[in-house]
Amino acid sequence: MYCMLKLASLFVAIAVSHGWLFSDSGKKLNVLEEISLWPLPQKFQSSAVSFQLNANSFQIVHAKESSAGPSCSLLQDAFRRYFEYIFGEEVRKQDKSRKKAFNSDLVELQVWISSADPECEGYPNLQSDESYELSVDQPSAVLKAPNVWGALRGLETFSQLIYEDDYGANNINKTVISDFPRFAHRGVLLDTSRHYLPLKVILSNLEAMAINKFNVFHWHIVDDSSFPFLSRTFPELSQKGAYHPFTHVYTPSDVKKVIEFARMRGIRVIPEFDTPGHTQSWGNGQKDLLTPCYSGSTPSGTFGPVNPILNSTYEFMAQFFKEISTVFPDAYVHLGGDEVDFSCWKSNPDIQRFMEQQSFGTDYSKLESFYIQRLLDIVTTTKKGYMVWQEVFDNGVKLKADTQIHVWKERPQYQDEMARVTAAGFNALLSTPWYLNRISYGQDWMNIYKADPQNFTGTDEQKKLVIGGEACLWGEYVDATNLTPRLWPRASAVAERLWSDAKVTDLGNAYERLAQHRCRMVKRGIPAEPLFVGHCRHEYNGP
Repeated sequence: MYCMLKLASLFVAIAVSHGWLFSDSGKKLNVLEEISLWPLPQKFQSSAVSFQLNANSFQIVHAKESSAGPSCSLLQDAFRRYFEYIFGEEVRKQDKSRKKAFNSDLVELQVWISSADPECEGYPNLQSDESYELSVDQPSAVLKAPNVWGALRGLETFSQLIYEDDYGANNINKTVISDFPRFAHRGVLLDTSRHYLPLKVILSNLEAMAINKFNVFHWHIVDDSSFPFLSRTFPELSQKGAYHPFTHVYTPSDVKKVIEFARMRGIRVIPEFDTPGHTQSWGNGQKDLLTPCYSGSTPSGTFGPVNPILNSTYEFMAQFFKEISTVFPDAYVHLGGDEVDFSCWKSNPDIQRFMEQQSFGTDYSKLESFYIQRLLDIVTTTKKGYMVWQEVFDNGVKLKADTQIHVWKERPQYQDEMARVTAAGFNALLSTPWYLNRISYGQDWMNIYKADPQNFTGTDEQKKLVIGGEACLWGEYVDATNLTPRLWPRASAVAERLWSDAKVTDLGNAYERLAQHRCRMVKRGIPAEPLFVGHCRHEYNGP
């Protein structure tokens, strides 16, 4: 063992003396302790040559060749945000000590948007190009990206390259990076129905998502438990369906703030309004929307899923989703369609007669498909695409070619479901192994990290139909008190799986980088829980 350690030390010495350390498709990176990039870039070269940076003599600027400039508020905001991440503590120390600052070896980061349209005022979408190239050398670093979305990812990487030396000074190594995401859809689902999440908690986690290069916030905004979305068209839905009609709702202003905060970080906001099941809270504010359940030949006083046999149901849905299409700018809306309990439908004599008229027999999945089909037609008229949970596909509903099927069930094996969905020609998203509300003692991030959306038997064409996946944090046992530490850094494991090359699988290397990345999040004010025994240079001190 001693000889092996001596050889390893010799390898490190040779690598450092030659100036360059390489990373491409999963080769180890733990030669320089300062390197703790997360998620790992596609191609990465770093040198032992380092430069010092100082807040008083370093700036982030628009390159002369860039198609964006000071009028691009998205980049201007990002420049300020990342300057604070990098130098905030240093500036505060200088203010206290009033010591004269040293000059930077590296004087600026030039951000160069290369395409004619930088997309400063736009919204990210499934086709957005998030690639970037980063070169760090004296006297200037250069970040080049086709548009603002890639620039945001590159700014995050640049900030992660900076480390403190033993004297507290900021340093960065000579580096060249070429990077892009493996998957276009990299999401986090938060549930705001089981427990209401205050706006600042949502915004804080959007910040954490950006640090981890996630690009989709799947907002599971309503469910059986409560209806906190304040609809202008149907205000009684939240007045009677929210936990409290004033303190526990998301106003139009709140929703707009979430969407804009996310946009400024390159994150799409996809709302989910799940029907026909998971709709008990809807019934409080919309008369006759839910199915009356029967006990024998008399109503039991309870209600089941949305009533699929009334014209008024579809008139309501048409108006409601028309509003949703104007509130949320993303091209997609998640329509749910999962876990529909048929027992109430089976008990209702009016529905029984409807089943006979439609020749559905006793197959209530056909009734569910009847409802879903009409809902999809309604949403199509709003010019929106849609995502659905896998049951909608399993039940044979006729779907548009661009439908995204969201796989979440463990049985049958999710790999088999991914194979079936892609064999049918549909885009697939995976969440089954990434239900982060399921917790256990120990380092469960490792199993999260090992799961891969393309790990199923299928052709190359099928694999290309996998557009990514989502980490899901359902809210039965989660509210503002425990959401963030339960989510991070476990969701970070999903982030790297969805961004980095498929060959990046070394758990030992991942642990070293993730432990440092977790400390980075803690330094930035995110109470991410520890991976194992250890400490951070900057421990969490609360909000």
